[in-house]
Amino acid sequence: MTELPEIAVDPGLHVPPYEQIRQQLADLITGGVLATGHRLPPIRQLAADLGLAAGTVARAYQELEAASLVHTRRAAGTVVAALSPQPTEERSDVLARQYVQAARRLGLTVDEALAAVSRHWTAADPHA
Repeated sequence: MTELPEIAVDPGLHVPPYEQIRQQLADLITGGVLATGHRLPPIRQLAADLGLAAGTVARAYQELEAASLVHTRRAAGTVVAALSPQPTEERSDVLARQYVQAARRLGLTVDEALAAVSRHWTAADPHA
């Protein structure tokens, strides 16, 4: 499977595009959104989707491989590697960072973002 949640690169940030891609993919992997064995899109495909040079995406993939988050095999492509269990606090930080980034992209204020969390927290726990 090569379908990914949306990956976006913001050219206005002072963070290089390869690092933006690397961070988003690392968060998806460590946050459990992309499971072990999930196949990432080929470099050229993701580069075309993002309007970037293939070398930019290749560097992001190389950084992920160096961090042991993915592995690449010639015939199989780039797939998510098996991860060692993460402490709960580390996983929650990753998920919180992902939510904050998404909320900011939507233009939410802190109060609006927290209200959304509160609504869903209560809805998810019938004993709350």
